[in-house]
Amino acid sequence: MARGPARLQFRVQLRFVTEEQLFGPGPLSPPTPQSLRLDVHPAGEEADATVTDADGVCVFKCLLNRDTECCRVGKESILITLGYNSALLKFESHADLSSFSNTLKRCRNEKKELSVFNQRTEEASAVQYFQFYGCISQQQNMMQDFVRTATYHRAILQNHIDFRDKIVLDVGCGSGILSFFAVQAGARRVYAVEASSVAQYAEMLVKNNHLSDKIIVLPGKIEDISLPEAVDVIISEPMGYMLFNERMLESYLHSKKWLKANGMMFPTFGDIHLAPFSDEQLYMEHYSRANFWYQQCFYGVNLSSLRGAAVDEYFRQPIVDTFDIRILMARTVKYTVNFMDAEEADLHRVEIPFVFQMMQSGLVHGLAFWFDVAFVGSLVTVWLSTAPTEPLTHWYQVRCLLHTPLFAKEGETLSGRVLFVANRRQSYDIQIVALVNQTGFRSGNILDLKNPFFRFA
Repeated sequence: MARGPARLQFRVQLRFVTEEQLFGPGPLSPPTPQSLRLDVHPAGEEADATVTDADGVCVFKCLLNRDTECCRVGKESILITLGYNSALLKFESHADLSSFSNTLKRCRNEKKELSVFNQRTEEASAVQYFQFYGCISQQQNMMQDFVRTATYHRAILQNHIDFRDKIVLDVGCGSGILSFFAVQAGARRVYAVEASSVAQYAEMLVKNNHLSDKIIVLPGKIEDISLPEAVDVIISEPMGYMLFNERMLESYLHSKKWLKANGMMFPTFGDIHLAPFSDEQLYMEHYSRANFWYQQCFYGVNLSSLRGAAVDEYFRQPIVDTFDIRILMARTVKYTVNFMDAEEADLHRVEIPFVFQMMQSGLVHGLAFWFDVAFVGSLVTVWLSTAPTEPLTHWYQVRCLLHTPLFAKEGETLSGRVLFVANRRQSYDIQIVALVNQTGFRSGNILDLKNPFFRFA
């Protein structure tokens, strides 16, 4: 089970302010110059905030929740009001203030109704998603994907002039590995944003690598957090199966609100490729999965009335595995998403029309998909490819079966469309329609990308 939010610690100056001082004439005098320690312990929807002096004596304590009265004062201070008295906390940096403010927002449930992420996501799906990525084992799985990690490292380090002395935002930083790469390339400061509990481990890595002055870990969703400044570069690894699954691309696009006018994004754009394939073994294997329900005497029970429903359910599953490119029957069609230009709403409904010129005769059992992303830097453009001709990644490739195979001859055309419709389960419903133009035969399918079949396991 994923652990809770990480404990936070800050250096602050403290001053107690009465109501008369707060609303009286003249400016407030500054807080005491003595540096104190502020510890914040999140616990569910609340957090305990404790300020102690150099001897460990508690000088101020409060509970942060939806009833907490507070406001920002200037660029580095927050005023917390308790009854008739208020405590003015002055932080050492904008980044510390932002981190504390983000904790306050979560405790006060600010933006809960307005959050773009919450509007598009079922709560149960979000809980499962962040628990999954909060596991060290899952972070290890991604980091050990050599193609993925080495390509990001190369894209950032070989474009070092794009990072040198720059402010960088790492969206969904996970373990923080991309943030470390940015610092290696010379970044002045990196804001590493992570909504899952793995943020606490990222913070541990930052401290143990003595980079707390360079990498600021901000727990929270990019849709909810605040940054103290605009950024020069945004880095992220937001791709899911078939590029779009998990809908993190939308969070990546949302983060552009913090990007300077001439800023850069790594990755810069993505291509999704599709092609028809013929694979009789796969089709029959998938179809036969429902044969269990064909039994007419299972412990004396006739199951056969459910076989049709079982076939429908299994065929709604995209198949995640890899394959030999010789099963492909035509040249691919490519659809591009330019992350620099695209808006979040552009990914709510993605329609990809296709016309394939068949290069061989045979049965078309479905469409195969994979994606590439490009990191367009000032010095080089680096590609990360999940194509079946390239070394395997943890994304594999994805195949979507047609309900009924279509026969097509060499030279004939197969036309139709693939429609991705976003859902609140952080995924997509996929609609496929295909037609052999010369014969008029058509087929299709509706698939649930949230529920793939992992054939490689």
